[in-house]
Amino acid sequence: MMNAAQYTPGGVENLYVSQVPIPEPGEMEVRVQVYATAINRADTLQRMGHYDPPEGASTILGLEAAGVIDKLGPGCPTNLSKGLRVMALLTGGGNAEYVICRHEFLIPIPENLDFIKAAAIPEVWLTAFQLLYLIGKLNKDDVVLIHAGGSGVGTAAIQLVKGAGAVAIATAGNDKKIEYATFLGADAAINYKTEKIAEKVLHHTNNKGVTLILDCVGSSMFEDNLKSIRLDGRWVVYGFLGGSQVDTDLRKLLAKRITMTFTTLRSRSVNYKENLIQEFMQKAIPLFQNGTFKPVIEQVFPLSDIAKAHSMIESNQNLGKIILEVKKE
Repeated sequence: MMNAAQYTPGGVENLYVSQVPIPEPGEMEVRVQVYATAINRADTLQRMGHYDPPEGASTILGLEAAGVIDKLGPGCPTNLSKGLRVMALLTGGGNAEYVICRHEFLIPIPENLDFIKAAAIPEVWLTAFQLLYLIGKLNKDDVVLIHAGGSGVGTAAIQLVKGAGAVAIATAGNDKKIEYATFLGADAAINYKTEKIAEKVLHHTNNKGVTLILDCVGSSMFEDNLKSIRLDGRWVVYGFLGGSQVDTDLRKLLAKRITMTFTTLRSRSVNYKENLIQEFMQKAIPLFQNGTFKPVIEQVFPLSDIAKAHSMIESNQNLGKIILEVKKE
């Protein structure tokens, strides 16, 4: 038996840790002994009953984990072995002492990263990488507007944009996040609570606007995004923190020839995720190894304090990731 985070749909008071059977790996699967895992917005939505896991996924919360390979299922490649330090992109199950993962979704942990830092990488960094490279077609000439610049995805996106030699403009809701976005390399950072976003974006771009928008907000930022994006701009939507209902004249999008794409990661196919991870390992992992890229962590809680961790992310005050430590390194 193992400890795992459990819940009944509702508030944070419905979260608890209990004993469940240790899972067994099947064909092409690996069992990982978890040392650290993390909380994501998707976990809070699932707990509230607003985001069901994909068919066949574990109902235990947790979309990423870091630990060591504990057992290999049939058909796994020979380069994987028991005891290898890995981080895992998951469809669920990470907030537990053991988790099952497709072998294709594992990334060896660089020697300079501990399990806590590694647990802050898979979900948000792969999401940001997908948004920028696979969907947004990022290049060095881009000017990118990154909403929620103090979030896990936002802090990763700023570093990826600057790593590509492009311009990053971030938004955030308090001065601490604004200052940190600038520290990470953002060319401009805008407080959406006190400043007019579109006005500031146009000021920072000499009235040209941005070429690419990463939008996890939705309706509350829609008009600002529309004013901020330039002709032939790409607009990638991956969340609706500010609502999903929009009343607008579509001719405004047509006039700017905007390409608008909606995307998720959790429900993608094995091949899609495998290709994403392989490209990420080639382009991004070397920059973690040399210290250029850094996972950003707000706080570390023990697994038993998962309710406190969920409360923190729902308060929207965290800067970067909230980590759950499952086992001491």
